[in-house]
Amino acid sequence: MTQALLVSNVVLWVLVIGLSLLVLALARQVGVLHERVAPAGALLPTNGPKVGELTTAMDITALDGKNVTIGGEKPDPGAMLVLFISPTCPVCKSLVPTAKSLVKSEQGRLALVFASDGAENEQQLQQHRAYVKDLRITDYPYVISMQLGMTYQVSKLPFALLIGNDGILRSKGLVNSREHLESLLESMESGVASIQEFVARNAPHELKDQDEYKSSALEKTS
Repeated sequence: MTQALLVSNVVLWVLVIGLSLLVLALARQVGVLHERVAPAGALLPTNGPKVGELTTAMDITALDGKNVTIGGEKPDPGAMLVLFISPTCPVCKSLVPTAKSLVKSEQGRLALVFASDGAENEQQLQQHRAYVKDLRITDYPYVISMQLGMTYQVSKLPFALLIGNDGILRSKGLVNSREHLESLLESMESGVASIQEFVARNAPHELKDQDEYKSSALEKTS
């Protein structure tokens, strides 16, 4: 009887220890999975003005003849989203409705400006006018400025800038989805340059929590 009770206790402890090890393994796998499915924000380039720097105001005449100021401090509340697009960019065409929807959801807290270049002659200018009409963005400022693209080192499209009304460059990067555009807003609100940086900052805390959990589980089994 005593021997049977002893054997059952040993078996029970073996099962408890095995279960604890299994839980620890699952916790580690959850952490790895979390890192793999971390939000993929806009790809932040390393060249051009840095996030957090004060931008210089650039006065540019839009396609409709109105003056548009990009960068610098503004009396108007809200930030400005500058989306660089082109008639020769297929991805840009699909992203424009997404950008319009996102700006509308911000309820006046975000102004949208479209930017492009390549209007060296009348034929190219007409191409831009047809492009604006086709995308149904005649209600938004559309500027054509090679200098603007050079200032922010725009080399690939679609590319976006988010500038606060204080003139500070809040975020920037290559974008091709709503998730990427939203990541620019998240970066501005969280005060980090990109979602990737935000994940990197919080990763050590998550690993620390996992280590504390493992230590606690081991203490319970000892």
